[in-house]
Amino acid sequence: MRVSSLPSPVVLIEESRLLANLDTMAERAAAQGVRLRPHTKTHKSVDLARMQLDRGAHGITVAKVGEAEVFAASGFDDIRLAYVTLGADKWNRLLKLEKGGVRISFCVDTPEGARAVAAHYHEAGRRARVLLEIDTGYHRCGIRWDATALEDFVRELSGMDGLELIGILTHAGNAYYGPRRMSDERVGDQSAEETREEALRRVGREERDRMLDVAVRLAEAGVIPAPDGPTGTGSDFEISIGSTPSLRYFENVTRGGFRITEIRPGNYVFHDATQVGLGVAPYSACALTVRATVISKHRNPDGSERLFLDAGKKVLTSDGAFGHEGFGVLLYNERDMSPLPHHTISALSEEHGWLRVRGGSTLSVGDTVRLVPNHACVVVNTQRYLYLVEGEEVLDTWAVSAQGRVV
Repeated sequence: MRVSSLPSPVVLIEESRLLANLDTMAERAAAQGVRLRPHTKTHKSVDLARMQLDRGAHGITVAKVGEAEVFAASGFDDIRLAYVTLGADKWNRLLKLEKGGVRISFCVDTPEGARAVAAHYHEAGRRARVLLEIDTGYHRCGIRWDATALEDFVRELSGMDGLELIGILTHAGNAYYGPRRMSDERVGDQSAEETREEALRRVGREERDRMLDVAVRLAEAGVIPAPDGPTGTGSDFEISIGSTPSLRYFENVTRGGFRITEIRPGNYVFHDATQVGLGVAPYSACALTVRATVISKHRNPDGSERLFLDAGKKVLTSDGAFGHEGFGVLLYNERDMSPLPHHTISALSEEHGWLRVRGGSTLSVGDTVRLVPNHACVVVNTQRYLYLVEGEEVLDTWAVSAQGRVV
């Protein structure tokens, strides 16, 4: 089957780029001595998750119980919910998976939530494997890395009958903010900006160092076991970090005998316009593209043109992308992934992509285009199927196994 025979809009995965991305992250994890537990919310695909395990991944990460159920039903037996999981209905579903032989772990981040988990699991005669979520700068969920109440909280967690505290976990979502302005006294410029690389390195260091500092504090307070020896041998305490951008320049270190034990990137399998804008990856590493059709074209009074694609909000995401204008990047040539200049997806309605062109466009009604979306993870969840391709050849069809599993 040829790509041209597929109806549009359609989401395509270029096999060679996908494999290169999988291998790059697996090699990075091995080089830094950490376990790779990829976040499957990006692709929600059993087929792709199996490829990750084949390349050395140690279990998988999900966000929601429904995703865990889908992957467990397909034979995945080590699943971590990098999410504060709350509610008796959700805990009962996780208990069912555990009784079926699946190793489940999830997050807590408040005393109230932890007490509720502990009571429920204790009543069920089980102990929940939990990780304490730490806020290392994103300020979403998690107790702050520098909170004065941290030791007391962990001491209470460790004494709960229905819990087993197995580690700490964070997500450096602040890596998506990009470079920040800073004072540069060397040149007298008070509005100097970090480079993209400097921003990624800074957030990566903060994520790593703050997590290691937390572990050292807890060990010094006697609320978690200290490692045996200076390199952390003999310690089962997990220190889990990860976002695709914060891992771009990740280097593991030892602090007080502790090291980062696990990374959980997700978007790295595909990359997208956001990763390109942040400096994480070039367009040539973007494995996921959307193929759409020009369905309408009109000239404006000022001489510019407006074109409309058959891919709107229900295919593309309305998320912005750092460093980019609009809602995706059209490609001039999908072989070398070069962008098409002067064409901006300026707006989205439910079923239409609004394309603004300065001057005249070479595109005509009926032409097909390929584009790199701003946020690949959201795009995938709109689809029932992904098409694995190489060039113009369709190699396979993958179901988006956990599509819509948000509960």
